[in-house]
Amino acid sequence: MPRPPRRPPELRRRIFRGSEARRLGLLTPSDLRSTGWRRLFRDVYADADIQLTHEVRAWAAGRYAIPPGAAIGGRSAAALHGASLAGLDDPVEVLSVRDFGPVTGLRIRRGPLAPSQVLAVRDGVRITTPLRTCWDLCRWHPAEEAVAHLDVLLARGVLRAPELTAYLAGQRDEPGWRRVSETVALADPAAESPPASRLRVRLVQAGLPPPVTQFVLAHEGRVIARLGLAWPGARVAVEYAGPWHPSREQLERDRTRLNRVLGAGWLVLHVTAARLHDDFPAVVGEIRAALQARA
Repeated sequence: MPRPPRRPPELRRRIFRGSEARRLGLLTPSDLRSTGWRRLFRDVYADADIQLTHEVRAWAAGRYAIPPGAAIGGRSAAALHGASLAGLDDPVEVLSVRDFGPVTGLRIRRGPLAPSQVLAVRDGVRITTPLRTCWDLCRWHPAEEAVAHLDVLLARGVLRAPELTAYLAGQRDEPGWRRVSETVALADPAAESPPASRLRVRLVQAGLPPPVTQFVLAHEGRVIARLGLAWPGARVAVEYAGPWHPSREQLERDRTRLNRVLGAGWLVLHVTAARLHDDFPAVVGEIRAALQARA
């Protein structure tokens, strides 16, 4: 029967440097290769009982894997600010004023970083401020991905629209300002899901008029539905259907709600995750045809 891995109490539920654990005599190189520990980055390990997320990996990188002067940025900073959209295995994004690495598991980007653009969180881990995080998200990622993060940050109050507008006004001479401004203009704190945010951005980029997000539909004096994306003038709505399977009770409620929306004279088109990925031009064509027919 295999011997259980050695797990000193001093390291339980902790993230630590392997070299330090060896220096203190807590673990051997063989112990670190056992199932009791997970290697996160070079010389950085975690107790296997810790539930890993991108936020945990980002914090660990900021604590142990990046040099002084660098900061966790982009999607990883957004995750630490509360917009947890990056996947567990996605590279942790780092902004640094000087080159270092490469380091497996990190996506290192070089650029200027003023002290006012950095916050210190738990145990002194440095992350970019919400405003600088927004700037980098818009520069580093496609608009649909950046907006999905911005929608969450705005909805949670981490970013505020007036502050964001003022920040952008002060960055007009910076490279990439136009791209960032155009991306920020697509953000909407009313959005309720990242997939719907991505769909909304792609539809606008495809040339469709901007839809109203989470439109409240009232009919005969009572609210009957909130519609994910809506063009009220044409009474057309689009709803994103993710890869999930509702219960029978939820299916009944959804069908009843849909019947009421149709009864109010609306056309509802559904976009599945598969069609968004594989058949997007046809989706755009269907929505455009519906808007033209019902204008």
